[in-house]
Amino acid sequence: MNTGHHRMDPGPMPVDQQQDHHPFAGQPAGEQRPHGHARSSAEDDHVVHNHGQHAGHSTAMFRSKFWLSLALSLPVVYFSPMVGHLLSYHIPVFPGSSLIPPVLGTVIFLYGGAPFLKGGASELKNRQPGMMLLISLAITVAFAASWTTTLGIGGFNLDFWWELSLLVVIMLLGHWIEMRALGSARGALDALAELLPDEAERITDTGTQTVALSELAAGDILLVRSGARLPADGEITEGRAELDESMITGESRTVPRGPGDTVIAGTVSTDSALRVRVTAIGADTALAGIQRLVAEAQASSSRAQALADRAAAFLFYFALGAGILTFIIWMLLGNPDEAVIRTVTVLVIACPHALGLAIPLVIAISTEQAARAGVLIKNRIALERMRTIDVVLFDKTGTLTKGRPAVTGFAGTENVEDHQVLALAAAVEADSEHPSARAIVEAARSGAMAVPQATGFASLTGRGVTAEVEDSTMAVGGPNLIAEEHHEIPAALAARTKQWADRGASVLHVIRDGEVIGAIALEDEVREESLQAIRALQHRGIKVAMITGDAAQVAEAVAAQLGIDEVFAQVLPQDKDKKVAELQGRGLKVAMVGDGVNDSPALARAEVGIAIGAGTDVAVESAGVVLAGNDPRAVLSMVDLSRASYRKMIQNLAWATGYNIIAVPLAAGALAFAGVAISPAVAAILMSVSTIVVALNAQLLRRLRLDPTTNH
Repeated sequence: MNTGHHRMDPGPMPVDQQQDHHPFAGQPAGEQRPHGHARSSAEDDHVVHNHGQHAGHSTAMFRSKFWLSLALSLPVVYFSPMVGHLLSYHIPVFPGSSLIPPVLGTVIFLYGGAPFLKGGASELKNRQPGMMLLISLAITVAFAASWTTTLGIGGFNLDFWWELSLLVVIMLLGHWIEMRALGSARGALDALAELLPDEAERITDTGTQTVALSELAAGDILLVRSGARLPADGEITEGRAELDESMITGESRTVPRGPGDTVIAGTVSTDSALRVRVTAIGADTALAGIQRLVAEAQASSSRAQALADRAAAFLFYFALGAGILTFIIWMLLGNPDEAVIRTVTVLVIACPHALGLAIPLVIAISTEQAARAGVLIKNRIALERMRTIDVVLFDKTGTLTKGRPAVTGFAGTENVEDHQVLALAAAVEADSEHPSARAIVEAARSGAMAVPQATGFASLTGRGVTAEVEDSTMAVGGPNLIAEEHHEIPAALAARTKQWADRGASVLHVIRDGEVIGAIALEDEVREESLQAIRALQHRGIKVAMITGDAAQVAEAVAAQLGIDEVFAQVLPQDKDKKVAELQGRGLKVAMVGDGVNDSPALARAEVGIAIGAGTDVAVESAGVVLAGNDPRAVLSMVDLSRASYRKMIQNLAWATGYNIIAVPLAAGALAFAGVAISPAVAAILMSVSTIVVALNAQLLRRLRLDPTTNH
């Protein structure tokens, strides 16, 4: 095989830098683990959940505490005199039956309420009051008040055992739901890592050898049989197959892959065997990189989260102040019993758990849904900003196009049929590995043409290639070869090739025994998905612009084909970020989509930087969002998810805030003069209902379809 091909002057062919680097190569590797082995659950809990109110807590802990507390709360509720009165049933009486609510209620308080009590103590120690402190205050007040009634101290009727039990159970459920959502994105990816085969078939000089994944090294050639999963990232050296990449890209349909294409560990060769050269193992694989990106996203902060934290801190002071004021006013009115009851009711009903879930749960579910669709959110602010974007600026080469040439036209002279020109050119190019040669051979194969055998292949550096085909000397080359050999191009063929060149195509001529018999047009192939993505963005009211270093005629041809609103052509790599700034100077908010090193400054400058996952590690590091695949329609998922999650945030904040603004004054007895008052029992129920409403509303985000093959 000859790797040092000819090639004509680049002319109008793309000049954007093309990269073959692995999308996640070069990122910090973190802990090194045997390939295919996921983190332990304890490590996941530390990485994903070591934040804010959940520091030191795990999803499993909240789950186990919830189920046990729920089981203990059932007899507490059943033996509650208030519940029995409300539901009109007779409570069984036997020795010790009256102690069931206080004893089990105490266990629930100490066991189920422990995370909130510890969190509240930590917030108090750090002088940063928030949700955990107010939750712990509410359950502590209910616990103390209930024991005063049980022991007959003070003569108050403050039997809150069933309310306390359900309060703790509902809070544990809410935190479990939130943390499960926070961990789902990583859990899904860990599950994918576990799907990797335990062994691989490595090709040796004597055949194949079955080895453990930990024994693989870069450069090994693997045999991947039909129906098998790829054990490592690599490049196909032989064979063609339809690959199921849905677990990485979110795209439901299979995609064709052949020699020279990169493939990712965990994907499935559905219909044919492949030979793959290993390019990355262990922590350097795409899966490991995706897991790191998801962990970064889970740990990143956002404006919305900061708003919820500030609201929770405000609510603590609001509830505490309202409770103190309520107690003072009722004492001044000469009603100490009502003062205690109203104060406890205020502190119970002001529990901020609904407010605490309003935003974090939406963000957690959004991050999970995005990851399942192949959209990896490195920075949560990027998700929030995407709904405000006015224009999406796509880099052309490798983003809207495939970044490699494809045959877009071929023609023969008067005595030579068009298909014969392509077949003869494919014969000459069969032994070349140049991208243009591959494109010609692929076009002939896809057209089911009979390609004759060639011998004596030779490369003419900078000009073309030659070979002997069917007893004739054949040559395929560009302008330099035509000029050097003084070949004459027939007028009819010249008119045809001029049309190709005018739209920016590169032209290769096919020469037989010194006579030009035809020509082939090569252009950077536009992705089929690009037109769908652009139309869908425009339908959503978002402008689409394109930026490229290519000549104006090339850029305009692609823009016309795709219906792009604005084009920036012949832009030097160092000037791409200036074009982003130019758009921003017009008052537009910009999302930049790119894949190359030269896109990195523009990705960083844009309000939202989106890196195509098939791009370079520098582009990935510069972006706030990474598309695991190379389908531009995934940008639509970001837009739709951003808008949907923002609506859920606003709805949840409105509900949680409005609930407290209305319920707290009522709990304090502001309308007691009119006979309107909220009892402690009703307060606990309202608090629980508020939490459930917020959680269920956030869960509705899971109904959003983000499959890039249908989201247009």
